[in-house]
Amino acid sequence: MKLTKSERMELHRQAGTRNGRADSARHARVILLLAEGLTWGEIRGKLDCSDSYIDRWSKRFTADRLAGLFARYAGRVRYKVTDRIEARVLARTTKHKPADGSTHWSSRKLAAELGGISHMTVTRIWAKHGIKPHRLEGYLLSNDPDFEAKAADVIGLYLNPPQHAAVFSVDEKTAIQALDRKDPVLPLSPGRAERHGFEYFRHGTLSLYAAFNTRTGEVLGKTAQRHTSAEFVAFLTDIVANQSNGKEIHVIADNPSAHKTKSVDEFLTENANVHIHFTPTYSSWLNQVELWFAKIERDVIARGVFTSVSDLKRKLMRYIRQYNKKPKPVKWKYFDPTRRITPESIVTVH
Repeated sequence: MKLTKSERMELHRQAGTRNGRADSARHARVILLLAEGLTWGEIRGKLDCSDSYIDRWSKRFTADRLAGLFARYAGRVRYKVTDRIEARVLARTTKHKPADGSTHWSSRKLAAELGGISHMTVTRIWAKHGIKPHRLEGYLLSNDPDFEAKAADVIGLYLNPPQHAAVFSVDEKTAIQALDRKDPVLPLSPGRAERHGFEYFRHGTLSLYAAFNTRTGEVLGKTAQRHTSAEFVAFLTDIVANQSNGKEIHVIADNPSAHKTKSVDEFLTENANVHIHFTPTYSSWLNQVELWFAKIERDVIARGVFTSVSDLKRKLMRYIRQYNKKPKPVKWKYFDPTRRITPESIVTVH
């Protein structure tokens, strides 16, 4: 194959370019190697190509010279997702279930169901509209008829606590298991996470009472073998004992039966400076101590190894002591009271 000087220069330019198309550079190298007199077998070894590839591009160059080396097909016009297709995908996703009994759609199942579109098109439509069929979230709806009044009362204590009074968020974390591992714990190492054996001993359970000071973030904690009304009253007594005589104390608590017994009423009668504010039913998210319980669960309980109930108690109380050296209050914010707490709701009076 003979080349003109200008053709050879252009082919060398295309073959050596770093910013051009890789396929154009390969076409140019085929023609240059043929012009140098190499056999097809030698070209196959250098470019890792087939005889049909060499034949096709040599014929195109012979027929059209340099113009023949450009790819004849630039590709399909980009597929455009129309509003009609989007509407079909969204309607099928949100209003129907798969026919095979699955609980939710996958992109491939939905593409096969609709026909004529790819699963990647379905994925892009879902991403555009923030739809995630594989995700599932739970919720619990409060059935408390006085939800607004109770929620406003609690939120008022957080945002505008009474002057010269202490506000505590109180709850119990019940049935904490003292689990001991049968096999040794393999420690964290480069490239490997900490590993626990699957088998364990149960040494018993413990309840943790906690009072979270909403102003300072400090926690008053106490463990108990059982979760009873008597233990709750004893814990309230500890809260009173840790405050100066006669100081107003507001306790935010949820609604288990142990918090609403005759012994609790008698305690409140004897301690007129203590006021209990109950959260609405099924609204534990309004109780700030739950955030602290989540923290101690992550830090101590979930991965803890406890040789006995006494060991569990010791480690829980040690964590509380260390936490109280640098306590952190919750920065509670409520941006739009009109969305749920109505202007007619009763807010805590100061």
